Amino acid sequence: MLKLSDEALGAVMLALQNSLMQQSDIVPVLKDFNFKVNDKKELYIMNPPLVKFDEGPDEDPDEYPVANGSE
Repeated sequence: MLKLSDEALGAVMLALQNSLMQQSDIVPVLKDFNFKVNDKKELYIMNPPLVKFDEGPDEDPDEYPVANGSE
């Protein structure tokens, strides 16, 4: 019996998150996954999805500087 590896489960979750953010169909992404069985007899996804987070037009990354502990 095969189970999903932690990485494969993460890839499915990323695909779901991306699908929800873009309001798109998740089925083509899932069908495009290429699987391999790792040495633990778990399914491993060879081509996990990439999720890109774009800054909105009103967001300025310099508006909220990262604290460096010197304040």
